[in-house]
Amino acid sequence: MFGDLNTMAALWGAVIFSGLYHGLNPGMGWPLAVSAALMERKPSAMPKALAMLAFGHFLAMIGILLPFSLMIVLVAWEAQIRIGAGVVVIAMGVYLLINRRHPKILARVHPARLALWSFLAATAHGAGLMLVPIYLGICGIGAEETGHLAAQALMSSNVLTAFAVAAVHTFSMTVAGGAIAVIIYRWLGLKFLSRTWFNLDIVWALSLIAVGAFGIASAYLGH
Repeated sequence: MFGDLNTMAALWGAVIFSGLYHGLNPGMGWPLAVSAALMERKPSAMPKALAMLAFGHFLAMIGILLPFSLMIVLVAWEAQIRIGAGVVVIAMGVYLLINRRHPKILARVHPARLALWSFLAATAHGAGLMLVPIYLGICGIGAEETGHLAAQALMSSNVLTAFAVAAVHTFSMTVAGGAIAVIIYRWLGLKFLSRTWFNLDIVWALSLIAVGAFGIASAYLGH
């Protein structure tokens, strides 16, 4: 029992950690929140921008997770699906390591449409895919749940779990990104941002590979 509790705690911790990590990554949009406050010359523009970025990110997360919550086949093929999801996440990480160019469509979205930009950015970077192996581990069907009982559990609780995972992850992302945006806006300034701009593309790709490997390993170990 304690092993299951520890595993579940670790999985939810991974949801929170991945959210904090996404929030720290400038590719998920916090520089746009700083830019909005500077351009409008009022601090209130920042939380509005962060809210729109969070909304778009949440939609991207739930758009990836929700289909998995509705898969009845997960009852019979849970381990195989988790392994397959891990392979897809690893493949996405390898692709991003090889192809460093950002999708051109992101540059064509007007900055005022922050929710749309955030949705496209999270989708293009595979942010939602990072959550899939973790989410499937959280939704693991117990050995005592079979047939219609397992299907009912999957269709009811796991839909809510998908929203909970997306919400917790997005909240963590917004807290981390918002903290950096406030520090840059109030104390360090835009010049500091331009001088210390950092690129996390390689780290992002490697983290996708790591999460995919974690998902495959947990599926093999039966968690």
